[in-house]
Amino acid sequence: MSTDNTPIPESEEAFETPDASEAGPEAQIAALEARLAEMSDAYLRAKAESENIRRRAEEDMSKARKFAVEAFAEAMLPVMDSMDAAIATPDAKIETVLEGVHATRRQLAAALERNKVLEINPAAGAKFDPHQHQAISMVPSEQEANTVVMVLQKGYSIAERTLRPALVTVSAPK
Repeated sequence: MSTDNTPIPESEEAFETPDASEAGPEAQIAALEARLAEMSDAYLRAKAESENIRRRAEEDMSKARKFAVEAFAEAMLPVMDSMDAAIATPDAKIETVLEGVHATRRQLAAALERNKVLEINPAAGAKFDPHQHQAISMVPSEQEANTVVMVLQKGYSIAERTLRPALVTVSAPK
């Protein structure tokens, strides 16, 4: 056994399979052309599949945008029906109308809540939060500085995002 450390020459022939080296150049070209056709077909199929996925995603997003308010609109229909019923009875007593208004407001509040539209109504003394509150004015107060003194208009949030901030007055620093 020889301990010859002569490097083995790296040539193209060293990496060819015995079948390819035995075949003639025409057979090698035919095999490579077949492989090229196979890879071209696989590429075109993959490209078509990615185009189909992109097109389906665009259609789904279009439908989602188009029908995004469908659930909300369905929740509003009973409120509309209640208002129509109130209008249909113009001779109703004021107490009956007021009772109907309260019932309609409860329907509206429930519909908004089901659709994740929640009230922002900070209690007096709550810390002012610029993400949920809009300070209209600062007033002298016995409360700690930058706390809510009074809510002038409720705010609303939808899915934890402020839709409209609550309009508040805040206590001035002493």
